[in-house]
Amino acid sequence: MAMRRVVKGAALATATATAALLIASASAQAAVTPVAFTPCTAASASGFACATLTVPVDPSGAVPGTVTLSIERKVAVTGTATQAIVALAGGPGQAALPLATYLEQTVSAALATRDLVVFDQRGTGTSGPLSCPALETPGVQLTPAVVGECSTQLGATRGLYETDDSVADIEAIREALGYSQVIIYGTSYGTKVALRYAEQHPTDTAGLLLDSTVAPNGPDVYGASSFAAIPTMLANLCAHHACRGIDADPSADLATLVTRLNSSPVRAKVITTRGQVRHVEITADAVFNELISGDLDPLLRANLPAALHAAVHGDYALLAMLVYIANAPEGGVNDELYLATTCEELPFPWNRADTPSERATEALAAFQALPASTFAPFSAKTGYDTSDAPYCADWAFATAAPEPSSGTLPNVPTLIISGAEDMRTPTADAAAVAHEIPDATLLVVPNTGHSVLGTEPTNCAQDAVDAFFRGAAIVQCTKTAIPDTLLPTPVPPRSLSKLKPAPGTHGRSGKTVRAVLDTLSQSIEVGVDNYLNGSSLSATVRFGGLRAGWGSFSLSGLDLHGYSYLPGITVSGVYATKSKTYTLRIGGGKAADGDLIFEMKQKRVTGTLGGVAIDTTDKKLSTQSYAIRASAAQFSGHALATRLAGQ
Repeated sequence: MAMRRVVKGAALATATATAALLIASASAQAAVTPVAFTPCTAASASGFACATLTVPVDPSGAVPGTVTLSIERKVAVTGTATQAIVALAGGPGQAALPLATYLEQTVSAALATRDLVVFDQRGTGTSGPLSCPALETPGVQLTPAVVGECSTQLGATRGLYETDDSVADIEAIREALGYSQVIIYGTSYGTKVALRYAEQHPTDTAGLLLDSTVAPNGPDVYGASSFAAIPTMLANLCAHHACRGIDADPSADLATLVTRLNSSPVRAKVITTRGQVRHVEITADAVFNELISGDLDPLLRANLPAALHAAVHGDYALLAMLVYIANAPEGGVNDELYLATTCEELPFPWNRADTPSERATEALAAFQALPASTFAPFSAKTGYDTSDAPYCADWAFATAAPEPSSGTLPNVPTLIISGAEDMRTPTADAAAVAHEIPDATLLVVPNTGHSVLGTEPTNCAQDAVDAFFRGAAIVQCTKTAIPDTLLPTPVPPRSLSKLKPAPGTHGRSGKTVRAVLDTLSQSIEVGVDNYLNGSSLSATVRFGGLRAGWGSFSLSGLDLHGYSYLPGITVSGVYATKSKTYTLRIGGGKAADGDLIFEMKQKRVTGTLGGVAIDTTDKKLSTQSYAIRASAAQFSGHALATRLAGQ
């Protein structure tokens, strides 16, 4: 249920447009075609029935044309539901139908007496997805000029993919399917749509389930709440002495590093999944993007304190790896829809009648006019660069500048779930929405970032959802200790001399053993994270080493190819999860080279390194082969991990 890297999309219809939508609603919805469901053929939609619904492209009826929405429905156990849960994805631009099974699992406690309705919102998935040639060219880079070209290619209807248009579609679905009321379940941008629906259709709204909340008139175009959340996120990472081994204050390290990068960006090497060397430019903007991306990736969060500390002391390898991962293109979101919604809706600080260059200048000046504390330790320039303003400045606007909605949220049963480490939609935003709904319950989940129900390390949020639909008391999350898989990682060693020999060993060979054990722990961590972030049960994921080489990971084990975590130490060989023993080849200019044999049951490591016999033990060996299952158990709310837990 991931959103785009930075949540900047927000529906802000003008007062006149909202009025026109409401006045024209009856006549526009009269044109809706009947719904005929048939069993879905896709394996991912088992038990669901599929249908399409044709709705006006313009809910007011002023612009001719239609959009065909793709819908899936699973009927209640009773088969006679008068209410439905309508589940919405994020983005804007994420299709919901591929998530139907996951959504069904999440709200299963409600499905005895209620139907579940999932649909791709207009312009996404299979509901008339938006497309422009400017963004479809292979290898095209997203630039302001390309965005401007795309906007003209989309044509006159590009202004009809705002949040209020999706709200009208939900109402059309409710009426066409004959439900008296709906409960809206939204994640990330989907919460924006849910709240706007509740504002405009209070009597048709039976309840709200909001995960990672975007306020009805949000988000702030300046991203102020995201910058304000940085100190808390870093403090949470190091709570309960979790950063003791790093011996660092991540907030202080971040401030030092940002000041340095603002003066002189750093060019550092990274290793690709094929073991090839690439270079990335580490800038303050890139570091902020890493912070944002970390709320969806536990690997980025867990490595952040060590990466900042190492970079401050001149070793940029780990930070370069994190920046490379964080700034990789994201999939799963229709870029055209994202831009159409975001650029048309957000109240950017410019005059829409001005030229693109004038708009960009006006917006940058507005960012720079804010107090420096708004973005600290980053600058207003980073705030501007990482916002959507530079891209939307070139957009050819089809609508007038938005005005804030003055609607009131109905006091309906509402559960608002927020990750304590969410940077895209911080808890402060969720709390503000909860304040507007008197009987709403706000649940803050520790050690969790964005899209809580898909990434929480415990079952706290899922238990709360079950209780919400049963009408039972919701128990606040009290477990604050960080699970092992989320603990901050140690600072990567830069020299063999800094390591202590493995137990019962000494000298260079003993330190090499310790380096190999550290390499195994780090490579398994990276492999597990890559595996849990979107792969299938039969997949093998590849990843680059920190210093050199590459590895692959699957349920069958780990395969390393000259993989280097410590400079000058390489590890090669297959580490099979079902093997009682396995052998790794150790090399590199700094290593005592040779072979090590790992005996899993005995937790024993033997072999010869640099001509020295090795015989030591490592208590982690008995659990490392089950790392994927252990991670699955801790990430029990994760859709993939839930399936893995039964392996």
